[in-house]
Amino acid sequence: MAVRRRQRLGPGGGRALLGALLLLLCVWCRAAAERVRYAIAEELGRGSLVGPLARDLGLSADELPARKLRLSEEKQYFTVNEENGNLYVNERLDREEMCGESATCSVSFEALVHNPLNIFHVEVSIEDVNDNSPVFSKAVLDLDIGELIPPGARFPLEMARDSDAGSNSMLTYQLTSNPSFSLSMKEKPGGKKQPELVLESVLDREKQSSIELVLMAVDGGDPARSGTVQVRINVTDANDNPPVFTKSVYEARVAENLPVESVVLRVRATDADAGSNGRVSYSLGGVPDSVRALFIIDSESGEVRTAGPLDFEEKNKYVFTVEATDGGGLNDDCEVQIDITDENDNAPEITILSLSNPVPEDAPVGTVVALMKVRDRDSGENSQVTCELSGEAPLSIVASPGGSYKVVTSGALDREQASEHRVSVVARDRGRPALRSSRELAAYSAYVAENNAAGALVLRVQARDADAGANGRVSYWLAGGSAGAAGAAPLVSVEARSGALYAQRSLDYEQCREFTVAVRAQDGGSPARSSTATVRVFVLDRNDNAPRVVPRSAEAGYLVAKVVAVDADAGRNAWLSYELVQASEPALFRVGLHSGEVRTARAVGERDAAKQRLVAVVKDHGQPALSATATLHVVLAESLQEALPELSERPAGAEAAAAELQFYLVLALALLSALLVLSVALAVVARLRRAGPPAVLRCLGAQRFSLAGAAFPADFCEGTLPYSYNLCVPPPARAVPEAAWPPPPPVPILSAEELLGGDSCGKPSPNSSDLVVGEQPANPDVPQVCKYRTLIVCQPSS
Repeated sequence: MAVRRRQRLGPGGGRALLGALLLLLCVWCRAAAERVRYAIAEELGRGSLVGPLARDLGLSADELPARKLRLSEEKQYFTVNEENGNLYVNERLDREEMCGESATCSVSFEALVHNPLNIFHVEVSIEDVNDNSPVFSKAVLDLDIGELIPPGARFPLEMARDSDAGSNSMLTYQLTSNPSFSLSMKEKPGGKKQPELVLESVLDREKQSSIELVLMAVDGGDPARSGTVQVRINVTDANDNPPVFTKSVYEARVAENLPVESVVLRVRATDADAGSNGRVSYSLGGVPDSVRALFIIDSESGEVRTAGPLDFEEKNKYVFTVEATDGGGLNDDCEVQIDITDENDNAPEITILSLSNPVPEDAPVGTVVALMKVRDRDSGENSQVTCELSGEAPLSIVASPGGSYKVVTSGALDREQASEHRVSVVARDRGRPALRSSRELAAYSAYVAENNAAGALVLRVQARDADAGANGRVSYWLAGGSAGAAGAAPLVSVEARSGALYAQRSLDYEQCREFTVAVRAQDGGSPARSSTATVRVFVLDRNDNAPRVVPRSAEAGYLVAKVVAVDADAGRNAWLSYELVQASEPALFRVGLHSGEVRTARAVGERDAAKQRLVAVVKDHGQPALSATATLHVVLAESLQEALPELSERPAGAEAAAAELQFYLVLALALLSALLVLSVALAVVARLRRAGPPAVLRCLGAQRFSLAGAAFPADFCEGTLPYSYNLCVPPPARAVPEAAWPPPPPVPILSAEELLGGDSCGKPSPNSSDLVVGEQPANPDVPQVCKYRTLIVCQPSS
């Protein structure tokens, strides 16, 4: 490679370069600060439209193939369509599951575009719908009310819980009619209302010892939802005084990670009665199971203790009710509010959004090498993160709003001096003590053929540690990944000491074509330090699927064929995209932009011509872009009898070679058959001359021989379903001189399945049903395209 000479920039050149860099930085900051916002209702089904993301980002439909719009992998709630750029729901969204009791709920993620590489922030607000009914914690509420209690006494009832938000969670209560009781509402902190049972007349245990009522809670949704609970009142002897809490609200503030069974606070209630009527016991009111898993109360002392670990990042405030009940059945309640304070217990998390590997050595200064996002789940100073690069390399890191960072080249790259640079991103928070994490900017790629054996070696990763002894002893672990719908962890495993990745099971190209997995390298020090690398595994296709016919009854989306191209270049120069440039019926077929799959765009109609001609073009992303074309001839038919006239009228050109090959095969077969019959006839004549004619032939007179010509059986095309095969046709054979006696070995007579099942010419196609036709192109940088011809044959009935 020629060595470039560096020229010193004069004062004017330096100012121009500085101005260009400032302009580039301003454009980046402005683009990164843009945020696209959408609002959708929860519980939308998969595939529901969120919004025209590409249009809102200023991308036209013509730009989408080149800009490669995609979403960051840290959020899987939404997906973007590669063809129209619309944002769709990827899975059902449950606002209560995602945001709990929070007043607002939204999902934020990044949208990436290439050429040039940029990042946009997208925020989708999830609006609540009334999909939850009010629920009581018990099926029956038992109340003990003593006789002789004067009218006007109030008995608090349990409040129902509604998981919805806003007006959908505002509850009203109704009570079945009863002359002895009525319903009243008591205002609670936060605007909630608690139902209370009001005694309207004195009870007489001798007349009625128990009363049953039904309490109904109705939310504010449209339509409204309701829940009921049975109130069972046991009339007991007189209990003059109910218990009374010393406070209506108890508050406490504790740090997260508090040890289990630690005392948080203590509640206290007094009762003026004596004996069992004055003995008070404490219990948690109608609280959800999530609160009961974290807090318990001593029924005698009123101490509230922790029952599980508290996590500020999961929830930072808990509000629940404590009830005090005396021996006579009277009760009172108070509210407990516990605030959780944050501790620096979460290290920064580094997510690589995009990584350009390899990087051309002639890349200009400021070229974006990687995009990443760093976040810390803590709050306050504990969540404030700074990032830096470790390792000697002409790279620098630049921060952008929203916790995003980009790694750019800060100097010239020279492959002859250093063919690779090992660089790690180190993120530290501002907590006390500070926590840090690092991630190496490394990406591994592996290629595995499908139908591999379980336990096959995929590749080896390697990490180096400059420390000695246990501090430098590296072990490897799987840190996560994705493989479409299934996780990548079950697909591969890693050996802790060697870093070798093994396939856990046989891979299927038709089910999973590629997946990524993150491998974490961790040393043996205390505290341990680690780094993570991304491994991208590509599954290669094998010919393990039988082809199928294209019937006239095919619906929209039916797979017709697949155009496969191979480009000898690497990087962006090998990124390929497909499109149809010519078609007999432009609206009938479409081709996948990146997959090359030719599918029906609509249902096949009776008026569609039986013969269809398609021309597909494949382009790379080099500068300048190179392209190649492939012509596909498709015959629409429900049976072989219907397709035979179309097959017999093949156009000249590429199909002439197939017709010529078939002619030579039939001619050779006919010649061999004639030679065989002639040889047998000569042998019989010679034998008859020596032995004399048989008596039967002498009685019949002249000898007769049946020389019937070769013919196809009458039921040759009486089969079940027609099948479509792709035939690899070599160039026309040269004329062979007439063979001398004795004749050459006879050509084996092959069945249609054996004739069509031969090896393909050229490289194997990624699609198992596609056989490549054509010769190797002269220019290796031009994508190699498989050309297809469709032959319809019949499979005999069983």
